[in-house]
Amino acid sequence: MIIKGIAFDINGTLSDILTDEWRDDVYRVISNLLSYQGISLDPNVVKDLYFQIMKEQRTAYGERYAEFDAIGIFREIVKQHSTDFTRGLPTEKIEQLPRLLAETYRAASRFRLQPYPGVEDTIRQLHPKYHLAIISDGQTAYAVPELNAVGLSGYFDPIIISGDVGYRKPDKRLFTAVLTAMQMEPSEVLYVGNDIYRDIYGAQRLGMKTVFFKSNQGAQEKEGVKPDYIIYNFPELLNAIHFFENQ
Repeated sequence: MIIKGIAFDINGTLSDILTDEWRDDVYRVISNLLSYQGISLDPNVVKDLYFQIMKEQRTAYGERYAEFDAIGIFREIVKQHSTDFTRGLPTEKIEQLPRLLAETYRAASRFRLQPYPGVEDTIRQLHPKYHLAIISDGQTAYAVPELNAVGLSGYFDPIIISGDVGYRKPDKRLFTAVLTAMQMEPSEVLYVGNDIYRDIYGAQRLGMKTVFFKSNQGAQEKEGVKPDYIIYNFPELLNAIHFFENQ
């Protein structure tokens, strides 16, 4: 097999992250931030609105694997509850507010973010030889900043994020999009992920070879789905690549 490109998932594959979006503190922080914009909402109301609008988005998309848009959620909250004070804010601030709220929401819910051992060194070794890309479920408001935070900014192009398109893995269109952007065939690209269904099944449907990183996150089993190679520590990816290239 001739490998020209490698595509990766982010969370659970490159970065070890822990978030908890159900904690009351998350919505207290957002409620407080909104108050500085002239919007007075109880934290419990903010929480209810967040998940209600998320549900409405997914229903409206009509996708089997529907994703949501975090920036869009906060844009709608601001739109519905703006006051004269809000509308009097500088135009630039109002335009940037939904993204700021999405970033703050993520920051308030995040308890751990770090690369898995050996990730940065491995990626640095791969980057000169292979075209590296990202296919990840998540939100554009924080996917790229979090890559930067763990020291991986600048290694990947393209970066395909589900929140930008309204559907998530294992939808084949995400994998097709990265192959199109890389201008490569499925047989030329290796996919590395930590979820046996969303990552491995999704990539194999297009004929991509897969490496399953058995990390501390993601579905570990799915009936009828078998990865082409399994690694238990990220640097073992170099052995996996050697295996495929010598087939």
